[in-house]
Amino acid sequence: MKKDTPTQSRSVVSRCFFLSLLLSLFCLIFLSLKSTFLKTPISSATVDDGAGLKIRPGFTSYDNYIHHQLHKTTDPKLRKIWTTRDWDRKIRVFAHFFTDLKHKKLLTNSSKALCVGARVGQEVEALKRVGVWDSIGLDLVPYPPLVIRGDFHRQPFDDLTFDFEFSNVFDHALYPEKFVGEIQRTLKRGGICVLHVALSRRSDKYSANDLYSIEPLLKLFNGSDFVYSRKVDGFGLDTEVVFRKRKAIQRS
Repeated sequence: MKKDTPTQSRSVVSRCFFLSLLLSLFCLIFLSLKSTFLKTPISSATVDDGAGLKIRPGFTSYDNYIHHQLHKTTDPKLRKIWTTRDWDRKIRVFAHFFTDLKHKKLLTNSSKALCVGARVGQEVEALKRVGVWDSIGLDLVPYPPLVIRGDFHRQPFDDLTFDFEFSNVFDHALYPEKFVGEIQRTLKRGGICVLHVALSRRSDKYSANDLYSIEPLLKLFNGSDFVYSRKVDGFGLDTEVVFRKRKAIQRS
């Protein structure tokens, strides 16, 4: 059998080394892209819609942002207040909002509903009390059986899962486009999203963005139709904004 010459052997080694280097570079690029969402420093210019929506500065990474949010959500004093003193009061207020939405035919007893950023689940309990039994909440810290663990930037649900989604924590979204994108992804066609937001006052120190008008929401909900907005009194939030996911893709 003919043996390879030293020159041929070096050529084979060189080719293997080159292919190995390319493969390593590809893996590094893939891992870098995969971790970008979690690790890249956050700039205040990530979202800056003129005077309409601004991301607050100070978050050095997504992990830093999550840690900041958990500091409030896991505070034992706050959780005690939410589950005792505030429990019935908040349920009554949420039930009033949801009953009004039922009168407007935007919510029904047969709706499959999700409350995004539900903490201990007062809004979920309110939905059940007005007859919307198939309701669940999502938050970084679970509160069984009303609230399961999950990140609203990456909802742990399949596409087209819910008929109705409610949230009063838009101001806590570090990536508003991902927050809205996940709502539109998991809503069924024709499904309703209701947000309670603060326009006339700034939210607390745990907020990640400041919203100054509903115009940025109209842009972010690019797969939905604007239904209406109105003034409300919702625990420091002053505006209710309602969208309906389009039943078909509009083609230009």
